[in-house]
This record gives sequence, C-alpha cells and structure tokens, in this order.
Amino acid sequence: MTAVDGGLTGRTYPPGEPFVVGREQIRAFAVAVGADHPWHHDVAAARGAGYADVVAPPTFAVVLAQRSDARLITDPAADIDYSRVVHGEQRFTHHRPIVAGDELVASLHVDAVRSAGGHAMVTTRSEITTVGGHPVCTAVSLIVVRGES
Repeated sequence: MTAVDGGLTGRTYPPGEPFVVGREQIRAFAVAVGADHPWHHDVAAARGAGYADVVAPPTFAVVLAQRSDARLITDPAADIDYSRVVHGEQRFTHHRPIVAGDELVASLHVDAVRSAGGHAMVTTRSEITTVGGHPVCTAVSLIVVRGES
C-alpha cells in the first residue's frame, strides 16, 4: 500500500522564496563533488570566460530542486511521511549556467504519482528561474515513498 494519493498529480506550487546563490556556496559544492575547473573557484577565470562570477557545477541545481521538493513533502495535504522518503533519481535540463549572485526561484509541479512494489513513485518538476522569470534550469526528481510493511 502506498501512502501517497495519486490525486496529487497535476498539483503545482508557485515559486518559493528567492534563493541568492553565493560564491562560497558554489565553491563548497564544487569541492564536495570534486569539480575542480577554475570557473567554479576563481572569479577572474570565470569572468575571463564571460561569466559575471564563479559558475556552479551543473549538479548544484539539486540544492534548489530539493528545496522545491520540500514544499510537497511538508505539505500537510500531501500526507507524506518524510522518514519514508528516498531520493530515487534526478535529471537537469540547463537553460543557462547558474552563477554566484543569481537570485533564483522555483515553481514545483507534481507530474506523476504511481505505485510500484508497494511504494509510491512521485515525479516532480522544478522550473528554476531568475526572480525576473528568465529560465535557468528544469529539474526533474523522482522520490520514492516507501510503503508500510
């Protein structure tokens, strides 16, 4: 038995609070994932390549995607037990790089809820944009809500 109502499919959440991307956040993330390209660490190198500041590794978008997914997971109407949630899959389609100084928001879309092996498989899509509405990244996540034994 799954603990997630299929009626959540199609639910949307408007853009959340703005997230200001910090230079040190990018550097720390790059170190954590082993991204050693100078654009992730050195402002002069990034600016020399035409960027306004250091450039986030592509997977940095997971920071915003997971903040966005949290709105569904913590929504009392969704009735999701966080202790049963496992991150199953993540995909990104970048429309442009994320750079330090960006002020970003994400709207969340619940694209699918299906049952598999007694678990709920929830596919969400976060449309990450600048606060001005310019597309930055589309992040698709699959979260697994483990069924009860």
